[in-house]
Amino acid sequence: MSLRISLRELEVFVAVAELGTVTRAAERVALTQSAASQALDKLEQGLDAKLFDRVGRRLLINEHGRLLLPRARALLDAAADVQDLFQGGELALRIGASTTIANYLLPPLLAAFRKEWPQARLELEVANTRDIVEAVAAFRVDFGLIEGPCHHPELLAHGWRQDELIVFAAADHPLAGRKVGLDELADAPWILREAGSGTREEVERVLLPHLNRLAIGMELGHSEAIKHAVAAGLGVSCLSRHVAADLLAAGTIVEVDADLPRLTRTLYRIQHRDKAIGRGMAAFSEKLQLGWG
Repeated sequence: MSLRISLRELEVFVAVAELGTVTRAAERVALTQSAASQALDKLEQGLDAKLFDRVGRRLLINEHGRLLLPRARALLDAAADVQDLFQGGELALRIGASTTIANYLLPPLLAAFRKEWPQARLELEVANTRDIVEAVAAFRVDFGLIEGPCHHPELLAHGWRQDELIVFAAADHPLAGRKVGLDELADAPWILREAGSGTREEVERVLLPHLNRLAIGMELGHSEAIKHAVAAGLGVSCLSRHVAADLLAAGTIVEVDADLPRLTRTLYRIQHRDKAIGRGMAAFSEKLQLGWG
């Protein structure tokens, strides 16, 4: 069967999918609007399928387009890797990371990578675990580092490192400075991350077997906000020791003394099953010992 689609057509398709109009897509890929329209028409003819629903001047991606989009991105990424391989281009790396990892664990790793590869092009997308899973599945990033398990059928998940979780309260909180019963701890007002956060999923996984319930008083979308709300006396929480380290050192928060085992979770690296390992990913793996499956 002869090849009926081109990388240029896929490039136009991805741009239209992301920008919503042929005019804006043509600007991104440096084509005239007419040439971009022709490329999109040719792609749809070659595939014998409409990829967008036309609504006024907008093009809304349909079921066929959504099926093609991650594969088109993967093909364009692979083509760019081939070009860089033979033209000696700069390394490029797009990382997705959930918020705790991005804020507390990833910066020194990126600094080490940048020291070895000072000309590398680095992009970092920061979101909660659920959103990073979606970014990896859609090939918007090369790989992701997340705080909870990944159940997406198209992604591979590998344990990256262990992270300790601690239960803490303000230094002057009624639960501070004494032995606390598990029922008493369960009934305290808890401040937790939002649904979809890897930290929230892992906190419930490690605590509910011991406490049976959590009296959730507040949900906040950022771990920094949570630890400062706890320091202000608004409740108790459970976060990575990395997150709480500065306020623990300052003495404004303390670990709660309860009959709980050491609480740990596994941080994961995720990648798409069909993602080719580019030069940037290979270099990152070599220097930071991530390993790729």
